[in-house]
Amino acid sequence: MLVLPRLGAIWPAVSQPTLSGVEALLGSPAGATIAWVHFLAFDLFVGRWIYLDSLERQISPWLMAPVLFLTLMLGPAGLLLYLVTRSVVAVSPAEVPLRSAF
Repeated sequence: MLVLPRLGAIWPAVSQPTLSGVEALLGSPAGATIAWVHFLAFDLFVGRWIYLDSLERQISPWLMAPVLFLTLMLGPAGLLLYLVTRSVVAVSPAEVPLRSAF
């Protein structure tokens, strides 16, 4: 919704990005707002995936709390930390016993 009214100004910076074009876009209040919303959406989407995946792999919530905090503050760094954590301590989803619904 934020992009549509400004599509004419945003499209050149996205379709053929140059440093000066991206800088000008992010330097405007509308461009900064759009970029911020994009970053938040990434952080929340990845954080949700990390949370659900860690539940499935039975990783301790005490271990996951700082990982999720880092993900919400610096998305890619949190994702990298989770992938490393998952490879070190996680139980594979295939090894998790199925729970009976009864």
